[in-house]
Amino acid sequence: MRIANTFWTRFVGLMLQKPLPSATGLLITSCNSIHMCFMRFAIDAVYLDKQGKILKIVRNLRPWLGVSVCWQAHSTLEMTAGEADWLGFEVGQTLKEIK
Repeated sequence: MRIANTFWTRFVGLMLQKPLPSATGLLITSCNSIHMCFMRFAIDAVYLDKQGKILKIVRNLRPWLGVSVCWQAHSTLEMTAGEADWLGFEVGQTLKEIK
């Protein structure tokens, strides 16, 4: 998993990149909203609180069209579309490795 925790890495995110390998993602810290401008593939967005608890899952955000917000979130995990279901993520679950 990659981590985006600086202004530049949060700004760039996954824009203009190829789809991520299975079971990987980009964790954007201090992030409660995302857009899909300049994205080349659909993603799942998993919103987390400070303890890594899943607050919201938005599936299949389409490139160029999607926008998503979770006001209570501390961070957002972006993964290739379908990964949240494949990994069995559910709202309320805590991801232990996320700090």
